[in-house]
Amino acid sequence: MGWRVRRGASLAFASGAACLLAGAVMAGEAKQPVDEVNPLIGSRHGGNTFPGVVLPFGMLQWSPENTKGTHARAASPSGYQYDATRIRGFSLTHLSGAGCRGAGGDIPFMPVTSPVTSSPSADLTDSVYASDFSHADEQARAGDYRVRLANGVQVELAAATRSGMASFAFPAGQAANLLIRASDSEVGSSDASVAVDASSREVTGSVTSGNFCGYLAKADQRSYYTLYFIAEFDQPIVEHGAWHDGDLKPKAATASGGTNYDDKGFPGTGKGSGVWLGFRPDGKPVHVRVGISYVSLANARANLKAEIPAGTDISRVRAKAREAWNQALSKIDVTGGSDEQRTTFYTALYHSLLHPNVFSDVNGEYRGFDQQLHRVEGGQHQQYANFSGWDVYRSQLQLLTWLYPDVGSDIAQSLYNQAKQNNGEWDRWTHNNGGTHVMSGDPAVPSLAAIDAFGGHAFDLRGAYASLAKAATEPTAHDLSDDGCNVECVGQRPSLDQWLSLHYIATTSHSWGGAAETLEDATADFALSQLAARAGDHDGERRFLARAGYWRNLYNPTATPGAGYIQNRNADGSWPVFAPDTEDGFVEGSASVYLWMVPFDVQGLFDRMGGRAKAIERLDRFFHDDQGHWALTGAGPLHAELDNEPSVGTPWLYAFAGQPYKTQEAVRIVVNTLWKNAPEGIPGNDDLGEMSSWYVWSALGLYPAIPGRAELVIGSPLFPHARVHRSNGDVTIDAPGASADTPFVHALTVDGKSHDSPWLSARFATEGGRLYFDLRAQANPHWGADSSKAPPSFPPPQG
Repeated sequence: MGWRVRRGASLAFASGAACLLAGAVMAGEAKQPVDEVNPLIGSRHGGNTFPGVVLPFGMLQWSPENTKGTHARAASPSGYQYDATRIRGFSLTHLSGAGCRGAGGDIPFMPVTSPVTSSPSADLTDSVYASDFSHADEQARAGDYRVRLANGVQVELAAATRSGMASFAFPAGQAANLLIRASDSEVGSSDASVAVDASSREVTGSVTSGNFCGYLAKADQRSYYTLYFIAEFDQPIVEHGAWHDGDLKPKAATASGGTNYDDKGFPGTGKGSGVWLGFRPDGKPVHVRVGISYVSLANARANLKAEIPAGTDISRVRAKAREAWNQALSKIDVTGGSDEQRTTFYTALYHSLLHPNVFSDVNGEYRGFDQQLHRVEGGQHQQYANFSGWDVYRSQLQLLTWLYPDVGSDIAQSLYNQAKQNNGEWDRWTHNNGGTHVMSGDPAVPSLAAIDAFGGHAFDLRGAYASLAKAATEPTAHDLSDDGCNVECVGQRPSLDQWLSLHYIATTSHSWGGAAETLEDATADFALSQLAARAGDHDGERRFLARAGYWRNLYNPTATPGAGYIQNRNADGSWPVFAPDTEDGFVEGSASVYLWMVPFDVQGLFDRMGGRAKAIERLDRFFHDDQGHWALTGAGPLHAELDNEPSVGTPWLYAFAGQPYKTQEAVRIVVNTLWKNAPEGIPGNDDLGEMSSWYVWSALGLYPAIPGRAELVIGSPLFPHARVHRSNGDVTIDAPGASADTPFVHALTVDGKSHDSPWLSARFATEGGRLYFDLRAQANPHWGADSSKAPPSFPPPQG
């Protein structure tokens, strides 16, 4: 995730979106899932999504880079912000929904209609070599992005997996120049090079970058990947030039030099290099095919040749992208609901299937965490990269693997490969072939356990488990280091020595926050117990399940008069001064938010609170303000923040407490109010699809609430019919009475048999089946209320 940004749609957008979606379907044709997607959702108010072109899990993400008038600062971590209507380039790599800048933005291409008379790196305010645009002149669809710039250039982008194609239609009679800003990755570069071969109409080069969240801590102010590219044009290059820092070099064919990183971790002011190309001012569109690789220029060339060979028309690339997205989105067929609901749903599914993304080339080669060349082997199909662990272990990897068990398996193997190349350390937030250590906990463990639970079995389970178990029991120098803290503590298990000796992480530690780290480590150890069982290590299963119970050491029953809380605890066992609204010891949330984050032992938590009735009373206060209004986000630190991961599991806890109708109501309120078909339609950073995956699960009426397991807590479906297509058995969800205003379950059958438990066994998730809901507008407090039928909890073993 990264650094959390807190968060209405304009009439202009609403009209534009309607025209955009209508234009995606020919007259008389039935609308398909791909036609429902609006990539502009989440591009305003901190969603940090990008609208450009990409395939499912694609390596290349070609999208605009907006500017607010400061060249050394990207408009947002995705490069694009809806309110920043000026573009300084179209770059080849992006992450969707990250909270930190530094997520790519490599090799921007920028068409300009003025002579190049000064160095683009010296354009510190983006006033010379950038262009305004209007959203009325912009179209964003799955696999198809187009915009007409204010300088008159019509830009069209299309993508394959490791390559892309662009069309730049310059106005006739004006200069037709294209800048290739080799050094201008989102937060800079340590090196770059670019070369023009006018005779072959080809440009090649590379950029060395990284620095994700580098402006927050010195630990990540470094480069760790090199991206290579080849660009082949269909029009003659009639002139060219280059620049380095402030020096313009007319007629030069090569340039080199990165921006470097300043003392605060941003690009050096006025630094960088690139080339510009001049084409005939005859109004004929200039088409370019681009291939990329993180291994070599030769591999970039091979990727391009394999995916978009010479002579390919851009319309063909668009059509193949549309076909790929339609196939991916058709994994879940929903019918009924409004146009707005379907667009919100399918866009959420679209955002859930972007990352982690392919990192290996067509020949199977990839650059590892050890900076050495590797090749996928055994049963692995692709190496994947860009793992936002702290976020995606909660529901995104479950959804992805549920739909694509082969991709989930490859992601699990990819994470294990990274760890083997990284001296046995599993990094919690990986970017390309580097670790960034961002956020807290040890999320690789629940991630692998979730992948395996949801059917992704084709990875080295025993090898991965052994590696994770070692990392959880043997402190390393990084575990005992303060480097990178708070946001980027370098240890896989920060202060593991305290976990082993104190059985909690103390107030003073090598972690971001002791209480939050304790809860994350407890979740990781619970997931490790599940991996141990599947790997045949039953002693390890019992040992790690016991360690999962260490969260209880931070539950202070007298934290406040009449109410206990999980809070920081000093190493000597004493409790520091405490208030429920404190963020001391916690990560992007308060003590009131983190109180509920024991998803594997919910009944144990309720028992500590004094029973289910007390827990329900506290949940009610958590979700409502003093006037009884819903308090779902922005209501203060004592209430839910359903725009961020620590809160997203809490609405489902009512099902554990015998009041599943309140889960149904709360989830539906969030779905109806915090999500919408608008640029601000995602309530918070999308975090590489985590928040969007929550919406997909919620709209289906199901949720994987227990980390590392495949039981599903039941909510209520938004659509009258949904069918999830899976190789191991489809899931069919019928709810004839479903609507935005009918969230309450009155009856449910599973495969034709009456079912009054508010959860489904793991077998249903992995083998499929049919659900039939009777939904109504009035609550039924009796359905699912039997305490003996609550979703399972997993307390530590006795004795």
